[in-house]
Amino acid sequence: MKQHYFDYNATGPMAEEVIEAMTPFFRDHFANASSLHQSAREPRKALREARRSVANLLGTADENAVFFTSGGTESNNTAILSAIRTSKRRKIITSPIEHSSVLRLMQRLAKEGYEIQMLPVDAAGRLDLAQLKARLSDEVALVSLMSANNETGILFPVLEAAELIHERGILFHVDAVQSAGKQPLVLKDSQIDFLSLSAHKFYGPKGIGALYVRPGVSFESLIAGGSQERGRRAGTENVAGIAGLGMAAELALKNLEDEIARLTALRNELETRLTSAHQGVQIVGAQSPRLPNTSLILFSGIDAEALLYALDAEGIAASSGSACMSGAREPSHVLTAMGFAPGAALSAVRFSLGAGSSSEEVAALCTALEKILPRLRACLPTKAGLPAEAGGPDIAKST
Repeated sequence: MKQHYFDYNATGPMAEEVIEAMTPFFRDHFANASSLHQSAREPRKALREARRSVANLLGTADENAVFFTSGGTESNNTAILSAIRTSKRRKIITSPIEHSSVLRLMQRLAKEGYEIQMLPVDAAGRLDLAQLKARLSDEVALVSLMSANNETGILFPVLEAAELIHERGILFHVDAVQSAGKQPLVLKDSQIDFLSLSAHKFYGPKGIGALYVRPGVSFESLIAGGSQERGRRAGTENVAGIAGLGMAAELALKNLEDEIARLTALRNELETRLTSAHQGVQIVGAQSPRLPNTSLILFSGIDAEALLYALDAEGIAASSGSACMSGAREPSHVLTAMGFAPGAALSAVRFSLGAGSSSEEVAALCTALEKILPRLRACLPTKAGLPAEAGGPDIAKST
């Protein structure tokens, strides 16, 4: 059975060029990049070139503003903890739709006495800059916001937010794990202080990421040890992973405009076909600025888990917006924050497109859904339902 992959926001395959860039550092150029002998020259060169490629992707001329981490989770934790450790202020502003690597750290910091303020989003997943401005004060150490939501693809206006935040002398961290390599980023003239990214979200290897720290911003490292990465991240460098990240960044920047146009057209094709062919289908955040590759869809009367199993049986990989905790499914915290009732949230399935996506892949998905949806609606009684309308008064009350 042919497999059809619609889960690129979770991870994607490594590009062939990435594998080729990594291979020499597994076999031939295996030396420690921190060593002084000749064998370390190629590893050190790979670090320099990768740093330059990531800086170019981020639109900054200062490649030394970038250092390498194990991925998005470490980058997020490092940025947030550095910001509060170098400040005497005790308040942090974030949003309720952030990734768990941010929200769970916030829970821990709240237990340590920090005041965590959640900036709400509306029913379309949008951030209100006026509300953000009203919450800024001399007591706030940090604002941490994602640039694109991993479930809905909805974009936050992080460049505009940065201007407001810096007017009050507050540090600003952006989790760009989902947007890096998918949306243009120009940090050169921005007021963003920290920005996180992860290689495997744009066809690089897993286990490697980067953190941008704006020049002049005070920084305290998360990991104690050696002086690697100019003292910002101790530990022997993962040269093969870093080389792969550098190549992935280079490819993403080269293909960015074409991929944005191609994936936007495919996403629109998918959404148009589904909403035209089926009743009770709602695109979350359809009127909001979104990543070009992401479509989170509510299927009224359908349990998302059952739908995912049925799709998998047809060779189609997708994901839900719910979380599994101790065997019990919980509605997506993102959809809950947007005001969707639990039943509606548990009917959400995310389809995320990528390099292998095509009109043929979209057609295969639509054909499978034409077969699966009537069967599930007939066989699976559920309380899941859609709100009367996006943002309408019933959105938080229907079950």
